[in-house]
Amino acid sequence: QLQLVESGGGLVQAGGSLRLSCAASGNTFGINTMGWYRQAPGKQRESVAILSGGITMYADSVKGRFTISRDNAKNTVSLQMNSLKPEDTAVYYCGAGGSRTTDWRRLDFWGQGTQVTVSS
Repeated sequence: QLQLVESGGGLVQAGGSLRLSCAASGNTFGINTMGWYRQAPGKQRESVAILSGGITMYADSVKGRFTISRDNAKNTVSLQMNSLKPEDTAVYYCGAGGSRTTDWRRLDFWGQGTQVTVSS
């Protein structure tokens, strides 16, 4: 089992920055995908930034603004979000799984989520 705990969400004005962190505990062996995903009210969950099988992928909407990083020694995955826009408002989730995948539906473990609100 793997436990994921997110932190770092909050309220920020448009153009501002936030940094999200995800702390993983438990059995990290065999985890090939870790990433950040978000879900806005009334919308489907979507992938934001993914580390999978040595590859880094970003949603087109966040390219150039968000950066995902992983610290294997600390078992953390972080998401630096710059130049935030109101449309970035959502609950952000950390997800992980054994599959090498870009499909969030195939992930096995999820954090509880952290709210990010960007005001205009």
